[in-house]
Amino acid sequence: MPSLVSTRLTEAATAIRFLTRLPVPGAGDHRPDALAHAAWAFPIAGIVVGGLAGIALWVSAAAFHLHPIASSLIAVGVAAWVSGGLHEDGLADTADGFGGGHDRPSKLRIMRDHHIGTFGVLALIIGVGLRAAALASFVGPGYALAGVIVACGVSRSIIPIVMALLPSVQADGLSRAAGRPTALSCVISLLIAAAAVLIIAGPAALIPTLVAALLGALAVAALAKRQIGGQTGDILGAAEQVAQICALFALTGVFMP
Repeated sequence: MPSLVSTRLTEAATAIRFLTRLPVPGAGDHRPDALAHAAWAFPIAGIVVGGLAGIALWVSAAAFHLHPIASSLIAVGVAAWVSGGLHEDGLADTADGFGGGHDRPSKLRIMRDHHIGTFGVLALIIGVGLRAAALASFVGPGYALAGVIVACGVSRSIIPIVMALLPSVQADGLSRAAGRPTALSCVISLLIAAAAVLIIAGPAALIPTLVAALLGALAVAALAKRQIGGQTGDILGAAEQVAQICALFALTGVFMP
């Protein structure tokens, strides 16, 4: 029998493997239902993504003296590359489905289409622009590095909550196969994110960041419930993106002079 520690390490590796494109040893099997068990570790994957993006931002700004907007766009690009564009794809598909579909079946059909439409393009432009604008408004690259790590960790920590709150609406989708995380997994996920906020950004950032991210993700969840009756993998990606944007702008209020 595997020990509790080895099981948790395997689940953390599974979360990083699924939410990033990084090669992760010891990630266990590839069963979709392993994701529900690994959901508590989603913020760990977010912290890894945010750390790499933050390093790229800090190097481009501090070492190469690029404009804050340029450095911020580099950070957003690195984060998208490390995560394989997983959440950006979900945001684009959700915008296309909700914007272009006239009823539930048509919305779901559009969301499953691999082609991107006008609403999806606009959502990506606005999403990338808002994230870069928030990062560029921090007082220096050190604060921006901290901000992107915190925001990426917090936004991933809320994915299990949306998974638990809403039923999957696709009979054959990954979201349905993954299952629904337990309440304990959701709590642990939030506690990990809260610890990251306290350590990296300080106590003053805790409540604004978590509340803003939660409200953003829950707004997406409420819209999804009304539009299609539940969630899909695309909805989870859209919720993460909105939560990340909300977290970043909440942090601007903490990191601005």
